[in-house]
Amino acid sequence: MYTLYGAAYTRSFLTELVLTELALPYTLETVDILTQDHRTPAYLAINPAGWVPALRTPDGMILHETPAINLHLSEQHGNDILAPARDNPDRGAFLSALFYLTDELEPALKRFFYPHRYVARDGDDHIIAGKALRDVHTCLQVIEERLQVRGPFHLGARYSLADLTLSYWAKSVGELDGATEFPAVNACAEAVSQRPALQDKFAQLNDMMQAYRERTAQGARVD
Repeated sequence: MYTLYGAAYTRSFLTELVLTELALPYTLETVDILTQDHRTPAYLAINPAGWVPALRTPDGMILHETPAINLHLSEQHGNDILAPARDNPDRGAFLSALFYLTDELEPALKRFFYPHRYVARDGDDHIIAGKALRDVHTCLQVIEERLQVRGPFHLGARYSLADLTLSYWAKSVGELDGATEFPAVNACAEAVSQRPALQDKFAQLNDMMQAYRERTAQGARVD
């Protein structure tokens, strides 16, 4: 049994999607980032960096960093479902697609959602957020063009962790200005969200993001 230390409104839900897709049993220990649970001594003893998620494996090891957790789970339990094996010809394209998402798109999204972490002066949040949104669109345009060439998934007809990762973000930020301008991205996300094992989780994601927008509109903020 895995134990996932996670919070609503964070990438821990992406790890939940991976665990669900792979039919792996897990328990969820909730860490509420909007009430600073991730900064308590109890959680810092689990992950001194103070970020979620963290994953306790059945043998007691603690893993952190969402892309590493998800790739590890996919390779350990995926039976070639989410991650092509090392000798598979699709392996290189898979890693290129996944790392573009984690190294380019996700940092831009982090700057958009948490602009106060990057400002030099108070009150400049909107400048950082505006630039970040442009960067998000640039990344999505790159992904859009790649999917139009090879789609419907990053590996053509083959579904992978790269598509699940993209779909989590597409469904999380679909209401951002201009996010509907990428039909291949949205088609990929829709196909993934309709996978039988994931339909309920993506419905939960939609409700969760609505709740996040309501809480942040009331002044809640993640430092």
